[in-house]
Amino acid sequence: MLQKFLGIKYIHERKLIHECAVEILILTADALSGLSAEEVVESGVVPALFQSIQHGIIEFFRIGKANVDVMSAAFDGKTKFVETYAIECRQEKYFHELRAREGHFLAAWTDGDGNNALHIAAKLGPESYLAQFSGAALQMQKELQWFKEFESVVPECKDWVNHNGETPWKVFTRDHMNLLKEAQAWMKQTTKSYIIVGTLIITTMFAAAFSVPGGNNENGFPMFSHKRLFLTYIMSDAISLFAASTSVLTFLGILTSRYTEEDFLRSLPTMLIIGILTLLISVATMSVAFCAAVSIMLQEKWWVVFSLVLVASIPVVVFLSSQSRLLFEILVSTYGPGIFNRKGILSRILSIMKKLTGKLMKRRE
Repeated sequence: MLQKFLGIKYIHERKLIHECAVEILILTADALSGLSAEEVVESGVVPALFQSIQHGIIEFFRIGKANVDVMSAAFDGKTKFVETYAIECRQEKYFHELRAREGHFLAAWTDGDGNNALHIAAKLGPESYLAQFSGAALQMQKELQWFKEFESVVPECKDWVNHNGETPWKVFTRDHMNLLKEAQAWMKQTTKSYIIVGTLIITTMFAAAFSVPGGNNENGFPMFSHKRLFLTYIMSDAISLFAASTSVLTFLGILTSRYTEEDFLRSLPTMLIIGILTLLISVATMSVAFCAAVSIMLQEKWWVVFSLVLVASIPVVVFLSSQSRLLFEILVSTYGPGIFNRKGILSRILSIMKKLTGKLMKRRE
């Protein structure tokens, strides 16, 4: 009963089903190993293989390894081959396996319209793939990353012209025209919302800097300037004001951008990350400034101070919970591992830190 409640039984059953499916695939691959090309087509395995590519089920690749005729068979009789269909469906797992075996084939392949493999990669990805990412801007970034990284795999295909006189980049621009407009609209709308919040914080914290708790004495100095909490109040107020100003200026930079396709690859996501991070710092330090001001004025009523501190933390928690997913997704998408599992900037920094730590430990020893 406890296993069922915790989901352990369900996970165990799914694992058994997966193991049985893999065993069936192994047996199918053994049976196909001795078949001819005509017998492979008649077996009905080819449509199943293409469906597995569409859904990213890499275990089906065992069948292709067992019989080369399966890999070279066409799904609809003339256009969709395993290699190009994996590119079209944005299945990088399949592409890893295919590139190891068919790298030369991808560079030389063309279809009936003169399109090479890079032309296929330049087409708009399927909706099921794009739906995995939040917002049209991230979808545009992923499409650009896929095209750019695939372009580095087959650089000789970059300037190839198909029968319509289109290069791969021209096909990319044409097919992603609507997505680019949606990405522009999403970025502008999101930026405007953040600017409103940042402007409100700037106005509030600027006024709070000149209306300190307790007021000023006859000489114009703050009454509680000798208290440590007053320094906390002033520092938090200043950090919140400058962080909010930085955030608003960054978002203004986004609004005045050109919004070309390549801007969505690194420039605009980086500016959005900086804007959200500085806005988060501004909201957090604003709450700290409020808590410090309340603590200064209500020193003898700590239960009231403690209650107000808990209340003041609510905006930070709400903002963090609502924006952390978007921030994390943009951060990983921009500076994390690439589409083809290349090391991103974050991974490189971590690897460098590990190497330096290892060298220091060896020196100490």
